[in-house]
Amino acid sequence: MTRTMNAPLDTHVGIRAGALRFDRVAITCVFGDPRDVKSWSGAPANLAKELERLGVTVESIRPSMGRLEKLGVAACDMIAGLGRPVSTEQVLRGRRSRRRLAARVAEQAGRIGARHVLHTGTFDLPAPDLARGVRHYLYCDHSWALTRAHHIDVRRYNKRAMAAFEQAEREALSGLSHVFTFGGYVRDNLIAHYGLSPDKVTAVGSGMGAIEPYDGPKSYDRPALLFVAKHLFEAKGGLLLLEAFEQAHRQRPDLTLTIVGDERSRAFVGERPGVTVHAHLPWERLQQLYRESTLLVQPMLNDPWGQVYLEAMASRTAVMGLNRNGLPELVDGGRHGFLVDRADPSALAEAIVSAVSDPERLERMAATAQRHVLHNYSWGRVAERIAYSS
Repeated sequence: MTRTMNAPLDTHVGIRAGALRFDRVAITCVFGDPRDVKSWSGAPANLAKELERLGVTVESIRPSMGRLEKLGVAACDMIAGLGRPVSTEQVLRGRRSRRRLAARVAEQAGRIGARHVLHTGTFDLPAPDLARGVRHYLYCDHSWALTRAHHIDVRRYNKRAMAAFEQAEREALSGLSHVFTFGGYVRDNLIAHYGLSPDKVTAVGSGMGAIEPYDGPKSYDRPALLFVAKHLFEAKGGLLLLEAFEQAHRQRPDLTLTIVGDERSRAFVGERPGVTVHAHLPWERLQQLYRESTLLVQPMLNDPWGQVYLEAMASRTAVMGLNRNGLPELVDGGRHGFLVDRADPSALAEAIVSAVSDPERLERMAATAQRHVLHNYSWGRVAERIAYSS
């Protein structure tokens, strides 16, 4: 394991350092209702709530495409040589679907008279109504250039599709008044790879979910591992973890692993010693599992940030994942969590056995991680960084 430091959040961004950027804004979300906490890990809903506390009027825009429309777009993309789509995401990454969704955002914004629109992703961009004086902003956790580095389907995309996705991302970023990113590493990529002006990109971080911080009694002597993935079991590192756990369990038969997922997760797990699977747990039970666990092991292959890490750290549970994307930034380069360099079962198994072999270190790391998260990650702070211009 190594410790590498990613760029921290922009320290020059002062809370309430200037005038309100807008007093009324429409938030968009392609993957559900922006006011529903189940949409995009609750980021749009939590952000909207905190913006309203600042006195900003928040309205919702939900652009969407029906199944038949997506099939039609996929057929056109295939004719254009982009290959057979392997997922809905691939369809949404194309220029045809983005332009349709962007037009629907503009139509809805015009209908409600919105002059400021905050997008929570690039799939409903570029903005077609800039000439009418509508200002568009983006709050994002990744970019296509970052996504493609570890995407599990990227080898299935042909060269023409890869080039089309890159061009679509560049178009999506054009014309934005300002971009806000979850992490500093995303900000750096948008500047270096896509050529965005540094004064138009600000890393604002994220808040946490509904998991409440835990300060009660807790023992780290029992090596109880936890993995949480509502969907995308493979992409979240589930298969990698199962292989690693099998190796680690041979060295430490007292290891247990609790997997929280959906019913599809059971098919991946089967019958394995020491492994328990839960699907669709009530929120209170999930919160209790965070508190009872010794170590969250979440070797996500390409997750850009990882709300699950913040929830675990708030629960005073140490975290472990791959040394890529947002995790190094979340754990301050390894000070508040374990980073594994290779997406390899043996490397992960070795890291697990090493971590649980020192309960006192786990306890210290979990305590400092909790303080770090509670001090640095809140939706109120994100809202202020977005709402107030410096």
